Amino acid sequence: MKRLYALRGAARCLNQADDIQTQVSRLYDEILTRNNLNEEDIVSLIFSITPDLDAANPAAALRKAGRAPSLALFCVQEAHTSAALERVVRVLIHYYAEEGSTPRHVYRNGAEVLRPDRSPS
Repeated sequence: MKRLYALRGAARCLNQADDIQTQVSRLYDEILTRNNLNEEDIVSLIFSITPDLDAANPAAALRKAGRAPSLALFCVQEAHTSAALERVVRVLIHYYAEEGSTPRHVYRNGAEVLRPDRSPS
């Protein structure tokens, strides 16, 4: 039986449209691979970006890269805090998987410092 899960991920990017597209695509692909997910099992993706990233919307960048064509995507700006890590795209993915599955969160390209407890050593 399947149930609804959520998992998190994040990647640091340069404030350049091509790098945002590259990093978001790599993050998405790694999440799918590590969690053995098919797009048909994904309900939605919610992206957030730090205020210093304004060269591209990560949801639009993912679509431009040819991924997630029929999924509900949304992007918001991350709340600004003085000690926040800069140049970060975060994602929250809701998906269906077999009961008892363990979400494997993905933090990459320097974002591992956000959640060292969820990043592979």
